[in-house]
Amino acid sequence: MAEILIKRSIAYYSGNCPCPYNRARNGSSCGRRSAYSRPGGASPLCYRSDVTKTMIANYRARQ
Repeated sequence: MAEILIKRSIAYYSGNCPCPYNRARNGSSCGRRSAYSRPGGASPLCYRSDVTKTMIANYRARQ
């Protein structure tokens, strides 16, 4: 379930660097330039630890 929520979160992000482990257009690692690493703005789910039990329960309720 967590993997599904993470993939969906990344898919809905409109930029190129949602998570630190993603690659920018030029092939470099996003790292600290990622939305996840910057305060404010978008907060994509990138890691299993970002997904709460409540998020999973809400997702299951909608399915």
